[in-house]
Amino acid sequence: MKKVHNALIAAAVACSLCVTPVFAAPSEDELKEKKSAVEAQVSSLQSQLTDLMGKMEQLENDMIAKGEEISQAEKDLEAAQAKEEQQYEDMKIRIKYMYEEGDTSALERILSSGSIAEMLNQAEYVRSVHQYDRDMLDEYVETKEQVAKLKETLETEMKNLEDMQAEYEEQKTELSATLESKEAEVADLEVKIQEAAAEAARRAEEERRRAAEAAAAAAAQSNAVSQAASNQNDGGGSDDVQQPSPAPVQNNVANNDSSAASIIVSAAYSQLGVPYVWGGTTPYVGLDCSGLTQFCHAQAGISIPRTSGAQLAGGTIVSNPQPGDICWTPGHVAIYIGGGQMIEAQQTGVPVCVSSVRVTHYVRYW
Repeated sequence: MKKVHNALIAAAVACSLCVTPVFAAPSEDELKEKKSAVEAQVSSLQSQLTDLMGKMEQLENDMIAKGEEISQAEKDLEAAQAKEEQQYEDMKIRIKYMYEEGDTSALERILSSGSIAEMLNQAEYVRSVHQYDRDMLDEYVETKEQVAKLKETLETEMKNLEDMQAEYEEQKTELSATLESKEAEVADLEVKIQEAAAEAARRAEEERRRAAEAAAAAAAQSNAVSQAASNQNDGGGSDDVQQPSPAPVQNNVANNDSSAASIIVSAAYSQLGVPYVWGGTTPYVGLDCSGLTQFCHAQAGISIPRTSGAQLAGGTIVSNPQPGDICWTPGHVAIYIGGGQMIEAQQTGVPVCVSSVRVTHYVRYW
């Protein structure tokens, strides 16, 4: 009875082992097919990102132009206010002259006229002067109100552009993260493909080895005597082979103009605290990000493009950043000063400052 019980337990264990699923590793062809699908996704994401970068570049140009319009509107408003105030002062002087100058006042001139016609002429003159002053004052007031309204409209448009920029930045972050994930997936699949290929090669080699061993065993059985005799032969010695020495490593070091780089960095430091102004290119008064980098390079005698995208395209992308290089990210540039820090004109309301590096590429012009 005990033997039967043990037999049943053994059978149950055997059955449980039999139903355990065993999943085969994906084949090399399956991995290649999956890799191709993921690479298509990567290509699509890169296309989307390229399109978005183009929109961000255009948006940056629009914001620079809008900032310049706002700056001009502010100057026009100041001029209109000055004209209004000057006209008002001139009008007060004329009123004082005509009505408060004793015997020579306009009223006395009218009353002392020799005839009705002369009196009417004097009265018409006074009325004309009054009308001129009123018309000019009204014109200046209207101009001032129009310019103020234009400035308000431009600032609203700039706010809309800044909101769009924030939206594009969010889209770029999401696309970049997804793209990075898919590129990592492609790299992982490539490793797995290589591993599968190596495993297939190992198995093929194992099969060839087994076939060779089987053939050798069959030959040994059919000709045991001759095989035994041949096994008694001594093997040959080995020759020492001198290994070639490795080739010397070339140490390619760029001959950079450190003087120009030092001037660029010093110029960046000189602008610390300067207000951020969209479209700003005036040092010590107002700068935007690409206006700052353009100014700093100009101090070293280096002419670079105006916008961040053009600055990336016109320079040399380097992997060994040095102080004086441009820290480039989509839609933004700054001056690298070393130690993982940069000087940047960051955004409206934040003056030029030192920040931790945020970078996609380092760009060099010196």
